[in-house]
Order: sequence, then structure tokens, then C-alpha cells
Amino acid sequence: MKAMKARVYVTLKPSVPDPQGKAVLHALHSLGYKEAADARIGKMIEVTLEGTGREEAEARVKEMCEQLLANTVIENYRFEIVEEAGG
Repeated sequence: MKAMKARVYVTLKPSVPDPQGKAVLHALHSLGYKEAADARIGKMIEVTLEGTGREEAEARVKEMCEQLLANTVIENYRFEIVEEAGG
């Protein structure tokens, strides 16, 4: 069975203030990028999964997100599962 890679994207919910994003936006404006209207900071986490099929991998990654990778009170998450090349 080929290894799979999960790419998990975690971002703050729109209603949650993002001071780091505001700092980036200010820096962009300072550098002359006045067209930048907003900036929000998130994170991407890659997890390699072995010994699972696609459906099981999706279920397990959802559990990982709900239990550890995202704080679902203030963050949203989405993920994609891709087969590793050459596995």
C-alpha cells in the first residue's frame, strides 16, 4: 500500500482578530504594496500516513485535526490527501 501525505491548512476563523496578519499588512503597505487589502496568517502541516487506504486516511486526519492540529473554537481547517510519488 502506498504512503499518503495529508496537507492540513489551519486558519483563524474570520471573526477572530489576527494581529500577526495586521502586522504583515502594515509591512506590505510600508513596502509600497498599497493594493494589499487584508492579510491573515495560517499554517500548513504535512503528515505522512502509511498502511491506510484513502477513506481511512481521511477519517484519521479529521480526527487528528479535531483533537490536536486545530483549535476548532477559533480556527478552521481543511485538508487534502495525496499519494506519495514512488512509494
